[in-house]
Parts: sequence; C-alpha cells; structure tokens
Amino acid sequence: MLLFGMALIAVVAMLILGGFIWLGRQSKMNHDRLKDSFTAISFDALSKSMDQFLKIANETLSKQTEGGGKELEAKKKLIDQTLGSMKEELQKVQNLMTNLEKDRELKFGELSGQLKLSAEQLGRLHDTTNQLKAALVSTKARGQWGQRIADDILRLAGFAEGVNYQRDKSQDTVNTRPDYTFFLPQGLKVNMDVKFPMSSYLRYLETESETDKQKHKDQFLRDVRSRMKEVTNRDYINPEEKTVDYVILFIPNEQLYSFINENDRTLIDDALRCKVIFCSPLTLYAILAVIHHAVDNFKLEKTAAHMLLLLGTFNKQWKLFTESFDDLGEKIEAVQKEFNNLTTTRRKQLDRQVGKIEDLRKQEGIAEPATLPEEQDSAI
Repeated sequence: MLLFGMALIAVVAMLILGGFIWLGRQSKMNHDRLKDSFTAISFDALSKSMDQFLKIANETLSKQTEGGGKELEAKKKLIDQTLGSMKEELQKVQNLMTNLEKDRELKFGELSGQLKLSAEQLGRLHDTTNQLKAALVSTKARGQWGQRIADDILRLAGFAEGVNYQRDKSQDTVNTRPDYTFFLPQGLKVNMDVKFPMSSYLRYLETESETDKQKHKDQFLRDVRSRMKEVTNRDYINPEEKTVDYVILFIPNEQLYSFINENDRTLIDDALRCKVIFCSPLTLYAILAVIHHAVDNFKLEKTAAHMLLLLGTFNKQWKLFTESFDDLGEKIEAVQKEFNNLTTTRRKQLDRQVGKIEDLRKQEGIAEPATLPEEQDSAI
C-alpha cells in the first residue's frame, strides 16, 4: 500500500508538470486564469491523494503495529519459557553446588581427621624411634634387643626352649655362657652369641660430615673385628662340650649386615677362617631350618632302625604262629576225618546190629521194655 501511495503522488506530480507545460503553450491572455484554475484543481487532487495516502498509511501502520504486537507477545512468551528453563537449570546448578559444598566440608573434615591421626602416629613413631635409639646406646639394652629378635625367629622356625635349644646356660667344662645353644643330632651342639657393637654405626648415621662419617665407619668395622676375635676366645668351640667347629654371631639387623658386606668384603671371609659365621635375621632362619630338618631326619632314621628291629621280631613270631596254626589245622583235619568215620561207617554198622536185634525181638514176640522213670521225666 505504501508503494501505491508513492506511485499516486508521482502521477499527480507529472500531471502538474504537464499542466505547466501546457499552460506555457496557451496564450498569455489566459495564462493567469488557467494558472489559478489548474492550481486549485491540483491542490484539491493533492489534498485528496494525501488524505488517501495518510489513511492507507495509518491502516498499514495499524496492521504492522498489531502484527508487531502479536510477534512481540509470541517472542515474550518464548523469552519467558527460556527464562523459566534457565531458572530451572540455575536451580539445579545451585543445588549441585550446595551438595558439592556439603560434600567438600565432609571430606575436608575426614581429611583433617586423617591428617591429625597421621600426625599423632608419626609423633608416637618419632618417640619410639628416639627411645629405641637411646636404648641401643647401652650394651645391655642391645643384647636384650638382639635376644628378643632371636626369640622371635626361633619361635617362627618352630624351636622350643629345652627341646631344641637352651639359653644363657653355662657350659659344663668351661666357665663361659653362650647366649644360645642349639641341639644337633648325635649329641652335638652349636653355640650362638647375639651381642653386637652398634655405637659407632649409630653415630655414622647421625653425623652429616663426610669426614666424621668415614671415621665412624672405620671405627665400626674395627669394633666388628674385635667382637669376632672376642667370640673365638670364649671357648664356644669346645670338643669336650661336643660342639661343632663353628660358632654363630648374630647380627640383629639386615641393614647392618648389608652395611658390613658392602664396606668390608674381606670381613666375612676372615670370620669363616676364624670359625665364626655371621648371621642376619634372614640367614639365621635359614640355618635354623636346616638344623630342624637335620634333627627330624636323624630322629626318623633312629625310628626307622627301631621299626626294622621290631619288624624282625614280628617276623620271627609270625613264623612260629604260622607253624602252630598249620599243626592245629592238621590236628583238626585228623579229628574231622575221625568224626566223619564215626558218623558214617561206625554208625551204619551199629544201626545194622540194632535193626537185627529189633527184628529178633519181633519174631520172638518179646514186648518192648517199659520206659524208665528217668526217661519219663526227661520226656516230660
């Protein structure tokens, strides 16, 4: 409609322009009158066209406004729906954040509790380590600690005190007391000492200076050699006590045992030449397992020999039994044969004689003998 109005205005303008051209061709005389008349006509036509144009423009604007209002209402509804969906989603996100916050507080509380418990345990471990460190400074305490570890290993290996070993008992022929004496087959024994020098090793672990570390390490290795020689001079290897040719020196720590092997490779060989066997907890368990197996095999061997002796005696008695049983069988067979003879041949002969007597009695008309009183009572 707007285009139509614009086209109408263009036509009117062309008419006006054409009128002016036409007026130019008229005479000058009628120029003013025609001009006024044409102006009036043009003004009226323009007024009517403008009114119609405004009317059409108002109708078009109203329709567009009405259509725009409906479109705006539809868009408003769509926006409201979108805002509702966004509100629901935001509410879900808020609920999720609330739950995450609660869970975070709970987890944080648990983590705080675990950290507190770990700190307490670490503190107790630190105190225990300090106490153990202070205890290991004392020679007596180190000996008790070594004996405790040795007792645990013996218990694990299945050894019983008084049966497989004895502890802190003086020897009969010499005035020495091994920490442990293990019983071997055929009355043999092997002694073990658990006291071990550790002061220099502890100082080696504590110091930060490389010079001091080397000094304490050298001193520790010298202490180990001194301890090895001390053990060899205590008569732990004594033929009068029926001991084997070796003595066991227990090192109650695997790390300590490894430290010795790493820093003085000749020490173990020198100890073997001196008849001293260094044992860590693991190697001690292996040696005890060998001892236990050897003792069990020896007992089994003795038991097997005794069983063979008993089996020989049983075999002898079995032979006597079979001979007597065979004699009894022969006697039973003779009795059976005699019994069969009595029940067949002899019985038939007797029955035949009894039949003849009965026939003779009937021929002679002899009455049957009366029944005796004893027989009557027996019949009743």
